[in-house]
Amino acid sequence: MVRAKSWTLRKHFEGSPKQSDFELKTEELPPLKHGEVLLEALFISVDPYMRLASKRLKEGDKMMGQQVARVVESKNSAFPTGTVVVALSGWTTHSISDGKGLEKLPAGWPDTLPLSLALGAVGMPGLTAYFGLLDICGVKGGETVLVNAAAGAVGSVVGQIAKLKGCKVVGTAGSDEKIAYLKKIGFDVVFNYKTVASLEEALKKASPDGYNCYFDNVGGEFSNTVIAQMKPFGRIAICGAISVYNRTGPLPPGPSPESIIYQQLRMEGFLVYNWQGDAREKALKDLLQWVSEGKIQYHEHITKGFENMPAAFMGMLRGENLGKAIVTA
Repeated sequence: MVRAKSWTLRKHFEGSPKQSDFELKTEELPPLKHGEVLLEALFISVDPYMRLASKRLKEGDKMMGQQVARVVESKNSAFPTGTVVVALSGWTTHSISDGKGLEKLPAGWPDTLPLSLALGAVGMPGLTAYFGLLDICGVKGGETVLVNAAAGAVGSVVGQIAKLKGCKVVGTAGSDEKIAYLKKIGFDVVFNYKTVASLEEALKKASPDGYNCYFDNVGGEFSNTVIAQMKPFGRIAICGAISVYNRTGPLPPGPSPESIIYQQLRMEGFLVYNWQGDAREKALKDLLQWVSEGKIQYHEHITKGFENMPAAFMGMLRGENLGKAIVTA
């Protein structure tokens, strides 16, 4: 019998998550039935969306999320023992799957690339950057793109794809280490939003003519300041709003309707799972190729040990990670 460890939501978060909001549970998994596989987690993802999605859980439910896992026992011919998959198994060391929803790694995955990238630049965050920038923003060469939380798993890929498409890219982040990284991977203009005297003035200096596309991971007052500097017919992809996820009081007021109306802006929220089939397959192929060729660089913030899942999650929400936050099981 296999004993699976899982992190559950002991108590719904009030403000910033605390260690006491989580509970580690252990259960014995039953023997496999025909068509099932036993998965052992290799890498587990922590992502900002989990802070919002946890509201839909009941207290006592397992925390959600993706992992890269290996099939260690199989009664399903489509997934023989040893197969590496991406699974929505949540925060658990072992799980049983009937094979539905399991994804094998994209064809042609090089041995030189870490498997954990299937949770990052060649996975959900990379796809989010790809579709948010190319489909929602509809970015074109010669345009100016602004991305915040630019050193994170999504933002860093957004900026690099925009550069591949011939854009000027402005990025903001919250530490000097992150700013140095953004310069290294080719962003045109970067600044630390925590240390500038005025966000409004820093944005104007970075692009005096304004912005065609804004890829928003932060929301709140930051976005209100940006939206006032969008060019006519500017496009805004609303990917996240990490600045307000832990807020307990009223949310800040939204952007000025005057800016949106008279600049004829388009704002759109989106979920990456809307793109499936051929579109998703092509995107993964593009991302894998760009990463393999060094056209998209990546950085992983790896926390060792399944027991440290909550700490990794809380640290990610505080912005302690550079690049994709990953836990090794």
